[in-house]
Amino acid sequence: MTEFVLLGLTRDPHLQKVLFAVFLFIFLFTVLANLFIVTTICLSPTLSAPMYFFLTHLSLLDASLTSVSTPKMTFDLLYQRRTISWGGCLTQLFMEHFLGASEVIILTVMAYDRYVAIRKPLHYTAVMRQGLCQLLVAVAWTGGVLHASVQMLFTGDLAFCSTNVIDHVMCDFYSLLEISCSDTYRLGMVVAANTGGMALLIFFLLLISYIVILSSLKSYSSEGRRKALSTCGSHFTVVMLFFGPCVFTYTRPVATYPADKLVTVFYGILTPLLNPIIYTVRNTEVKNAMRSLLKKRVT
Repeated sequence: MTEFVLLGLTRDPHLQKVLFAVFLFIFLFTVLANLFIVTTICLSPTLSAPMYFFLTHLSLLDASLTSVSTPKMTFDLLYQRRTISWGGCLTQLFMEHFLGASEVIILTVMAYDRYVAIRKPLHYTAVMRQGLCQLLVAVAWTGGVLHASVQMLFTGDLAFCSTNVIDHVMCDFYSLLEISCSDTYRLGMVVAANTGGMALLIFFLLLISYIVILSSLKSYSSEGRRKALSTCGSHFTVVMLFFGPCVFTYTRPVATYPADKLVTVFYGILTPLLNPIIYTVRNTEVKNAMRSLLKKRVT
């Protein structure tokens, strides 16, 4: 099998043109917004806390994640026949899981950062020192590579006998397993455990950590509670948006459903867009730093 045919979202020519314009705008805005956050944090001395160091890497991951599948998904809307090569499919799969797993770990690290800041404020500087932050980020990127490598371990041996048509907008593990004539039971279990199981476990751990954090806010002043709730609220919203599609897609037997396309669009296009909006709208320090940076560039 040298290539696959992707059926895409729709065959309606008019709807394809509308979706092309919408997806292209969202993609460009997402990349520029995330890179603007990275630039703002790097150039603003007021944003030197560990939380913003992790936010820089989260924005880099979001900009990269949306660049893996969104451009092809967008320009495929201009064609009636949409194909992807075998090598392109494997590359897309690897990058999606590499960046996705790295983002899972970064979100977990950010939750730990907020836990230490709220539960142990006096020890925060000593615990979240620069060396530890850099180590945690290195673990996130390395963990993403290991996760994606495990996913890809058996994929190269898949055989395709009867069809190369994938009823999806991009290459997806479950879509490949469904059209393969190989014995996919073991690989399906690996994918479900390695992706779905990990996502579900980490999501529940994050949920427990936020319950613990909220229970400790009783001793805070009203202003302190407001700031803590604002920060944690932003982070938990991002966690829900990111983990929801992962849990839906991979915590089930190998099968594809019509809703998978919409979930993929939400995960690949909208989630990387919503993350920078959520963090900037609810964070006064980031907004002030952005205004200051823009004023300097204008003057």
